[in-house]
Amino acid sequence: MVAGVQIHTKVAAEAQAQILTEEALTFLAALHRTFEPTRQALLAAREDAQRRFDSGVPLDFPPETAYIRADPTWLCAPPGPGLEDRRVEITGPTDRKMVINALNSGAKTFMADFEDATSPTFSAMVTGQVNLRDAIRRQIDFETGGKKYKLSEKPAVLIVRPRGWHLDEPRITIDNTPVSGSIFDFAMYFFHNAKELVARGYGPYFYLPKMEHYKEARLWNDIFLFSQSYIGMPHNIIRATVLIETLPAAFQMEEILFELRNHSSGLNCGRWDYIFSFIKKRRADKSAILPDRKDVTMTSPFMDGYVRLLIKTCHKRKVAAMGGMAAQIPIKNDVKANEVAMEKVRLDKLREVTYGHDGTWIAHPLINEIARNVFDENMLGPNQYHVLREEWNVAAQDLLNSSVQGRVTVDGVRSNISTSLAYSTAWIAGNGCVPINYLMEDAATAEITRVQLWQWVHYGVRLETGEPVTPEYIDKLVGELVPEVKKLVPGIKDEQLKLTSEYLKAQVRKPWPSEFLTSDLMPYLAAQDGVDAKWHKSSL
Repeated sequence: MVAGVQIHTKVAAEAQAQILTEEALTFLAALHRTFEPTRQALLAAREDAQRRFDSGVPLDFPPETAYIRADPTWLCAPPGPGLEDRRVEITGPTDRKMVINALNSGAKTFMADFEDATSPTFSAMVTGQVNLRDAIRRQIDFETGGKKYKLSEKPAVLIVRPRGWHLDEPRITIDNTPVSGSIFDFAMYFFHNAKELVARGYGPYFYLPKMEHYKEARLWNDIFLFSQSYIGMPHNIIRATVLIETLPAAFQMEEILFELRNHSSGLNCGRWDYIFSFIKKRRADKSAILPDRKDVTMTSPFMDGYVRLLIKTCHKRKVAAMGGMAAQIPIKNDVKANEVAMEKVRLDKLREVTYGHDGTWIAHPLINEIARNVFDENMLGPNQYHVLREEWNVAAQDLLNSSVQGRVTVDGVRSNISTSLAYSTAWIAGNGCVPINYLMEDAATAEITRVQLWQWVHYGVRLETGEPVTPEYIDKLVGELVPEVKKLVPGIKDEQLKLTSEYLKAQVRKPWPSEFLTSDLMPYLAAQDGVDAKWHKSSL
């Protein structure tokens, strides 16, 4: 055992033995001891920034980095091998069957997700690492229930998304401090696979989530440099695509690229988390109230401005501008409804490719053909880096324009409650990727629904009936909708649904909404894994 490193659970013992080797834990400890103080300082800086926003200081482009934005000479690294053409990327969790299906889907790349599409039970975290290790070495084939799962000859290129900076990994402590979930996920994948990936003609590729400041990107870059040196790999082999899914990050896109420029492979429109962040960061701004979730689309002014700025920024620096998620999944028992849903996917992807995106996200293998056809017809080369969009000028007020057509309705409130309860309950039951009403939902959807309900209650928004949204009104609807939620997510337990119902009712009564429901509910998962409460903080 490595000095100072403690593992506080015995779940998934076989996977632990394969992944949590002495050498890997030594590497993890080196990363933790070197970079954990910086992570904590950056998380504290987020709180300071939120206090400024609450006091009325508007978000804007940082004046201290104007020279970076004004300098046309710097460019990002060229695409890593296999990342030149990313027209369709499929995303999903890291369980063995889904990894094989995603790699075989026909998409160009597969983002294996340790973050929003995964409930971070420790079993899921370490067995997911085993599955990715085996996939890279083409040792992942297996048979279950008489069905064989076998990797194709030309699978998608693998990209991994670790957890965000805000999440701890309470099942492992170093020097009596929980390790960062981000660093744990990155360290285990990189240590076990980086050299093997290069030997096979690719590289260690990552998606980086939920950053709020360019200094958080600098931290990742420092970790990349340290890690490559640690294992004796040349610098600048890693490639990382940053999800722009927080409102502060939208004002710092160029700075984020600049910090990661020798490791950068672009930016991605993390659209659902971006809406969540738009509400949360402007929680003290009554003018930022948004209508029903279904009315907040990619053509809403603040969303359209964000997309335009991202495309223009990426192509100015010669990296990929990736589009957002098509969450639709096929509707097998209703041909007409399926046609309507698939047409929505096609139109969404057509908007993306004609704007200038270099690729897009899908959540289900059967959506690949639709997305692929749209990009094949409209993007003849491997990417659109040449589409500079110099005619687009996006100002701060465009990114803050909350003028969205629509209103808050009874159906909208009911939908938010139902979706929030369904996803949150599935999450604490160990499932982070949940089909709800023919959409593949992840944590971002649950976050939007939660903060919208808080916002509507906090500001006493009136429904189309004239009735105000109050905590008592939410309580009433929660009681009515619990039986429906049980049908949406089969197999959940009554005590789990009671916990998430009480959590949601408490959330709408808070002066400010919690930062992340995943942070709030993580202690429940840690307790299930047998971790002593002193290693995690409960908000429940």
